Amino acid sequence: MKFEFSDNMKNIKSSEIRELLKYIHVPGMISFGGGLPNPESFPGEELKNILDDIMENYASSALQYGQTEGLPELKEQLAGYLKRDENINVNPENIMLTTGSQQALYALPLIFANEGDYVITEAPTYVGMLSSLNVNRIRSVSVGLDDMGMKTDELEERLKTMKSMGIKPKFIYTIPTFQNPAGYTMTLDRRKHLLELAEQYNVPVIEDNPYGDLRYSGTKLPTLKSLDTNDMVTYLGTFSKIMAPGLRTGFTVSQPEVLGEFNKLKQSLDLATDSLSQYIAYEYIRKGIIYKQIPKTIELYRRKRDIMLEALDDEMTDATWSRPDGGMFLWVKLSKNMDALKMLKRAINNKVAYVTGSAFYHNNPEMNTMRLNFTYSSDDDLKEGVRRLAKTVKDEKESL
Repeated sequence: MKFEFSDNMKNIKSSEIRELLKYIHVPGMISFGGGLPNPESFPGEELKNILDDIMENYASSALQYGQTEGLPELKEQLAGYLKRDENINVNPENIMLTTGSQQALYALPLIFANEGDYVITEAPTYVGMLSSLNVNRIRSVSVGLDDMGMKTDELEERLKTMKSMGIKPKFIYTIPTFQNPAGYTMTLDRRKHLLELAEQYNVPVIEDNPYGDLRYSGTKLPTLKSLDTNDMVTYLGTFSKIMAPGLRTGFTVSQPEVLGEFNKLKQSLDLATDSLSQYIAYEYIRKGIIYKQIPKTIELYRRKRDIMLEALDDEMTDATWSRPDGGMFLWVKLSKNMDALKMLKRAINNKVAYVTGSAFYHNNPEMNTMRLNFTYSSDDDLKEGVRRLAKTVKDEKESL
């Protein structure tokens, strides 16, 4: 039989990052491509004990269907955690549990925008948002980044221009802290400026904060949500980086009218986030394990970041890279005449993988860029992988 597929599927491209994950299992390959947390950061023994407690005390509920908006007990714990961790004052009814934060990245554009509408994103930005915009046929206007995060002066110009053309963006999407893919962190002045612009032009903000707890140096900055006094910000969080990604538990903080629309959409997506994972997250916070585990993860990842940065300093020439205070990624810029996508085949042959920077742009990609993950590889592989990458860059440049 010849199948006929919908036009929607034509807008969905396979994720370059997901495709690169297969190289992790190639013998001898060192992959900096995926955004994988290190298994050493998983609190295995603690989760085993939590599971034992759940099976003894909550089995009938944990193995049953749950409420679409999420486990009430977990939302209570999350409200306390967000107040303690990010100084976000939130009521439990302003929290929705999601199947990973990716579910929110798919749902929110569908909630806020129609086909053909415009939104504003950073350039580069997270591929999970780009894939959602593509499948929902939503257009974007890009705002550039530097080592102080989104260029809010440029954002202001974009908003002015769009207003003059009669176009109102449906939201501004940003990862202000340890941005993916670039690793940059938005300064406090720019955070305040962004919120001023959002209020002035009446544009909602989606703040994605999957890495905020993973700070290895520098001073902690307030989230946009904690600075928000006019209910402009919808905030996304996840347990994937601070507990375990396989449990697929995320959360969205927003106003009741936004979550009401999300609730209706989520009912058609998965009915509810799985109950067992929510009970695990509930006990993870309630027992205080989260506050003991995060410092361990920070210690592990700080060491790995420093190893990769030192290796780049020693090995790489004719390139620049970000020096993030936290998160999981570095952003590398090669000479302008180089193409990281064309170079990838040479890199694979040299048994090292990365994600090409062009994957993180909706429009006008910078082809001489790449993203490197430093959290997953062993210490020795970080050093050897950078050596192989530096050789790849050198050989590619000489071949031009």
